[in-house]
Amino acid sequence: MRNITIEHLNVPLVEEKPFEHVERKGIGHPDTLIDGIMEHISRELCKQYLNTYGKIMHHNVDKGLVVGGGTEVNFGGGKFTKPIDIILCGRACNEVNGKKIDTLGIAEEAARKYLKENMRFLDTENTLLSTRISPGSQDLVDVFLRGPKIPFANDTSFGVGFAPLSETERLVYETEQMLNSKDYKKKQPAVGEDIKVMGLRSDGHITLTVAIAFVSKFVSSLEEYVKIKEQVTTDVLAYAKKFTERQVTAQINTGDDVTKGSIYLTLSGTSAEMGDDGEVGRGNRVNGLITPGRPMTLEAACGKNPVNHVGKIYSVLASEIAEDIVGLYPDIEACNVSLLSAIGKPIDQPQSAGVQLYLSDSGQGKLPEMEGKVRGVVDEWLANVTKITDLIVKGEVSVY
Repeated sequence: MRNITIEHLNVPLVEEKPFEHVERKGIGHPDTLIDGIMEHISRELCKQYLNTYGKIMHHNVDKGLVVGGGTEVNFGGGKFTKPIDIILCGRACNEVNGKKIDTLGIAEEAARKYLKENMRFLDTENTLLSTRISPGSQDLVDVFLRGPKIPFANDTSFGVGFAPLSETERLVYETEQMLNSKDYKKKQPAVGEDIKVMGLRSDGHITLTVAIAFVSKFVSSLEEYVKIKEQVTTDVLAYAKKFTERQVTAQINTGDDVTKGSIYLTLSGTSAEMGDDGEVGRGNRVNGLITPGRPMTLEAACGKNPVNHVGKIYSVLASEIAEDIVGLYPDIEACNVSLLSAIGKPIDQPQSAGVQLYLSDSGQGKLPEMEGKVRGVVDEWLANVTKITDLIVKGEVSVY
């Protein structure tokens, strides 16, 4: 029997509270950029381990860093004065029973591929890669070699998740996704990948404050910059209507002082070119958002191994469980899930699995009935906990 606790909450739902703050750092933000790079390295290592050894070996490549570079930017172009330095750090097994793999080469190739696929204007000439990934200790290799079908937790840690996203949360997430989509880049190539969306809901009104690193090669003058910014604002407001009937205000690059010619213009589409640094774990949580009004942890999931690192696995698992619960049972309006591991214990047997339910008006009084159903969902996911590893390795769930 698993230790599953179910609680009915009578406090207001997040959307019933007078205000809400939500943030997403887009793919070109230095923090998200290094998150994405290190997670991509982990996935590529996992694939190589499976191909070479038949199982995923120990690695935690979660200590990456972006060290900001320098540029001189003009309308229509500019130049790098100092390259962006990307430091890849962590531990990764590179040998089993005399059979070696090139972990450093895999990491560098994965990082270059990620940059090429996600950043249009960063290349080998303006980025330096410092690969400092070490093999790690033999005892960790041995643990993975003799590991049981259900891995043992690497730590005493917890992961949390919630569902569903609020209207504001979904709007913030989808706005960044739209602005960074391939279709929108074709329409507005001046919009760089470094986009941060901050959402404020105050009662019936939502304000989106958006920071966009515009790309200088597509902006010929100050007047054109203003014109593009106005068009992007219009596009954001039109897109918002797909997600809310509330009144929405959008403001872009509020730090601009157009009268002085001080604007957010970049050569590469990321603030990393102008000295902004990035570090794994300082950005979005595993659901792609930063939500201070929700259950959150400080877990830096990107780059950690998806086999027994419970901080990563439980964070994804808690979100999957919460989404299933609200999706399956209409009487449950919202759900929070918290999973706590114990080091050295099977990850399908957490110390505690806590579930908080918000029941609808029609569901009031149905907690005993709901408890059995919810317990079944949690039990099923934990019994198949290794499915999370497969989802992560295949890229079917994002952790940033």
